[in-house]
Amino acid sequence: MATAVRDFLGLLAADPGFREQVVHIEPVPPRRARYGDLSRPLPDGLRAYCDGKGVRLYTHQCAAIEHLRAGENVIITTPTASGKTLAFLLPVFERLAADPAATALFLYPTKALANDQVKVVRELERSSGIGVDAAIYDGDTPAGRRPAIRERSRVILSNPHELHRVLAWHVKWSRFFRNLRFVVVDEAHRYRGVAGSHMAMLLRRLARIAGHYGARPQFVLSSATLANPAEFAARLTGEEAIPVGEDGSPAGAKTFVLCNPSAGGGGRSVHSVTKDLLLTLVESGCRTLCFTVSRKLAELIAIRSGSVPGISTYRAGYLPKDRRAIEDALKDGSLRGVVTTNALELGIDIGSLDGVISGYPGTMISVRQQAGRSGRRSGESFAVLVAFENPLDQYFMRHLQAFFSRPCEHAVVDTGNPYILSGHLLCAAAELPVDPERDGRWFGADLPEMLAAFERVHLLRKASRGWIYAGQGRAADTVGLDAVSSDTFRVMHGARLLETMDRGQAYREGHPGAVLLHRGETYAVTGMDLDRQTIRVEETDTDTYTQPLSTTDVAVVRELRCRDIGGVQVSFGDVTVTEEVVGYTVRHYGRAVSYHRLDLPPLHLETKALWFILPDRAAEAVAAGGRDLAGGLHGAEHALIAVMPHHAVCDRRDIGGLSTPLHPATGAPTIFVYDGYEGGIGLAEKAFDLLPAITGTAHELVRDCGCAAGCPACIYSPKCGNQNQPLDRVAAVMILGDLAGRLSVMGAPL
Repeated sequence: MATAVRDFLGLLAADPGFREQVVHIEPVPPRRARYGDLSRPLPDGLRAYCDGKGVRLYTHQCAAIEHLRAGENVIITTPTASGKTLAFLLPVFERLAADPAATALFLYPTKALANDQVKVVRELERSSGIGVDAAIYDGDTPAGRRPAIRERSRVILSNPHELHRVLAWHVKWSRFFRNLRFVVVDEAHRYRGVAGSHMAMLLRRLARIAGHYGARPQFVLSSATLANPAEFAARLTGEEAIPVGEDGSPAGAKTFVLCNPSAGGGGRSVHSVTKDLLLTLVESGCRTLCFTVSRKLAELIAIRSGSVPGISTYRAGYLPKDRRAIEDALKDGSLRGVVTTNALELGIDIGSLDGVISGYPGTMISVRQQAGRSGRRSGESFAVLVAFENPLDQYFMRHLQAFFSRPCEHAVVDTGNPYILSGHLLCAAAELPVDPERDGRWFGADLPEMLAAFERVHLLRKASRGWIYAGQGRAADTVGLDAVSSDTFRVMHGARLLETMDRGQAYREGHPGAVLLHRGETYAVTGMDLDRQTIRVEETDTDTYTQPLSTTDVAVVRELRCRDIGGVQVSFGDVTVTEEVVGYTVRHYGRAVSYHRLDLPPLHLETKALWFILPDRAAEAVAAGGRDLAGGLHGAEHALIAVMPHHAVCDRRDIGGLSTPLHPATGAPTIFVYDGYEGGIGLAEKAFDLLPAITGTAHELVRDCGCAAGCPACIYSPKCGNQNQPLDRVAAVMILGDLAGRLSVMGAPL
């Protein structure tokens, strides 16, 4: 299909409609394979499997195998289609062949990925003759099959949610845990932020139970490329790990195309440009995967592409049999185009593709994962990135070097969040009695105080062998692996539960009068019961949407770290954020049509923040230039939050901010950036370490924007509770420029 790819690239150059929006075309040359050798050969069955598949091991596969043979933990961070799965399957099967009792647990972020990967494991089992009785154990596993899997299977594929519930029944799993030699965490980069904090505690609970049965398994993490693989692995598993990231696999030539609908006078939406690109590619014979940022957008693009056969959508929410049918049709070529969310970013086998279209998915990690879905090991391919009109997308459109040369982001995992930690402590106490001395390694130095606090509220009691769970109901039911707080509101449409929201999200998005989108359908909120934590909705047909208005205050509780760099005082510590949702606007195509007041209690968030004081000379320069200091600080705050996902893996919704010309705790102009989750999840602390780089990127973003007074591509924020008022772009450039210059004297992270 190389001809079709070249024809498409030629069309981009020749068609004026596309040409004026193509910002840059970057050819990436093919890469030759680099092969390695093992210190000793694999067992006969595994060699036969490799020979039958024509497999010759790459350098990174050999490195991973040797480290695992040596008893070390490993994190493999080579790109998509580089053979990461084989790099851990071979040494796992080698160990299981040598020890007939040994077991291994493979954890996947989704059931679909486990169902896809079990085929590979079973094929290796058949070809090698090494019996492991590989089986999936998750919520879909029939009750009648579960005892046999627990008693016989030596390789079990599951997911974190199932493991969370299984650990309390570890006695039934004693054979498996006693012989547990490997824990494989696939797509490990998915576990960051809140999900990462929960996964870190879940893996510690697993290791604690394995230790109870006398086992200490090795951890194998398979991940996308990260800026901090060793640090990430250690935080996620609690064990040191060897990073294996130098890729020895081959790759065909790839062409990156950066497309900006805002260029050339704009006038066309991202949706329209994406749809036209997809249709052009499919009609030219290119098998194409089109990634979108939401389910609704995936459906919309597919509907608008309905005039061309061979195009389908693929997203979470589809039945497993429907997803598998789409995967098979894409693999055998009967489907030529699939519009998907990030559901197909994972390593599900869909064969090789000619091209990928995507919006900027929020991180360079995902950019590389999605682009890696096309081309695979030989032949030409392409990846088109279509930019939205938001700060990070537009930053890359103006700073090409930053897009093509910058490393991937830091993945952040915080194991100190007291709310997450305490929930898992209750689960651990329900699994095995907690000993303060023995279990301090899992739950930290504050474990004795936490145990005493839970005893006072009758959730734990002291027994002869340690502290045990004394609460009502299952401890695991009190911990949701995707949330910090169990303080949740139920969104009800009649008797049907649509979704749940935490209290903060409920106040902002589920207040009376709000317009709520759920799976592409529009609902109006008709009632909100704060006592019963219930939101009532009715279906509605409207093209309006609502935007909350709020006030925010940040009180410094305790300063934990402080540095003075070039005259900039930078601090990190505990804060209390008080937010009050005071009203909302009803908007129609961006224009406010009405305003409504709300009477909701204030929200209090105990979290972590970084903050810094604007030097006097910078404030004086803004005043001397006749600019608005408050507007400049506000714009700088928005820009810093907008570019944070470029440096630490997060969503801008995970972060909050406040700026003020005079803060009572500092007595000076101050900008705060805080974690948007109770107890903090490590993002503000990582930003404290990376502040020079973050500030430099924010300055470039605002300085190089072509607007006059600020716009969605630089300092406007879609989540601003003050309707983006006041904002002063010129003052923001002055403030960020001064900060970037001063902080650059530091050079390296703090």
